[in-house]
Amino acid sequence: MSAHARRHPSTICFGTDPTVTSQSLDVTTLTADLIRHPSVSPDPGESQIALGATLEAMGFVVTHLPFGEGAERTPNLFARLGTGKPHLCFAGHTDVVPPGGSDWAHGPFAGTVENGRLYGRGACDMKGGIAAFVAAVSAFLARTPTPRGSISLLITGDEEGPARFGTRKVLEWMKQHDQIPDFCVVGEPTNPVAMGEVIKIGRRGSLNAHIIVNGRQGHVAYPHRADNPVHRLLRILAELTAEPLDNGSEWFEPSSLQVTSVDVGNTATNVIPAMAEARLNIRFNDLHTGAALRGWIETICMRHAPGATVNVSVSVSGESFLTKPGPDVSALSAAVKAVTGRDPKLDTGGGTSDARFIAQYCPVAEFGLVGASMHQIDEHVAVSDLASLTAIYENLLERTVA
Repeated sequence: MSAHARRHPSTICFGTDPTVTSQSLDVTTLTADLIRHPSVSPDPGESQIALGATLEAMGFVVTHLPFGEGAERTPNLFARLGTGKPHLCFAGHTDVVPPGGSDWAHGPFAGTVENGRLYGRGACDMKGGIAAFVAAVSAFLARTPTPRGSISLLITGDEEGPARFGTRKVLEWMKQHDQIPDFCVVGEPTNPVAMGEVIKIGRRGSLNAHIIVNGRQGHVAYPHRADNPVHRLLRILAELTAEPLDNGSEWFEPSSLQVTSVDVGNTATNVIPAMAEARLNIRFNDLHTGAALRGWIETICMRHAPGATVNVSVSVSGESFLTKPGPDVSALSAAVKAVTGRDPKLDTGGGTSDARFIAQYCPVAEFGLVGASMHQIDEHVAVSDLASLTAIYENLLERTVA
């Protein structure tokens, strides 16, 4: 890994020429220009080079932090303006999912504006969020050129992928270099239908399990000469799914276990197979840990397959986390209401995000655009929503670091 810190504006920029003052930054133009840098996960890096140049022109110290080797090499960026307290960080990702089809009404990487909507892969997830924060900072600095606090951005290129060499690696670097913020806002699209509906203050954990039960193959007419692994596996799955894991907690809905696959691979009707396997996912709340759930699964597997060989592999992509409401979350909620007139719901639902890594270092909340079209054909964002998000982030900056 090599880190490159630069303090002087480069000649590559998006949204504006480096010589133009920050007041001229326009969120729609910034988003469109970011979209025009194709960055299917992992981001090859061009979008972050352009972003870094724009941030340098605004006075940020930009450090490019590529991690991983070969095909897994992932570009990341950390940029900070000022050294004072409090330190507010914005986290996001420039990588996007593939376009997924040829029937886009507009090119997936064209950044086309039509009828008040900006189209393109990453428009709402989440290049629009990044552009809104940059535009907000530019407007904020135009009025407050020397804020008492400091502002930073943590931008990764592999959030949509395996997330091995992105945010978690940057956070390790940030800790080593005394750059951990006091509060972090992740710009994921959190609103289902309209701006101002939801702030995510936590997420459930996610566990994937692969269970393999090995038996002894034989003829179905002579079952005493065989050991049917399918029967054992069915009993395992029946117990795992018999009762709810819990009834939920103060901030979380009930945990959910879903069997996603049961496979034998047996094409014969008169053969007891030698092996049966199943896969499952658990989205768990703060009443559980990944380690405890792993032990529970293993115990049930051993109970229903005594004397048989059972292989259980478990991977936990993230533990549950919660940022309890406090001054930081209140400031974000107040900023949302000031712009949209809505009192946002504090929520912990949905899938995982890179906030699961950030929560291990500092308080974190998520707020961004409307996510209805993310990952879909013709992903888009309303231009008015980009303006609203910019205003919300600007209001938050005024409340926290001015």
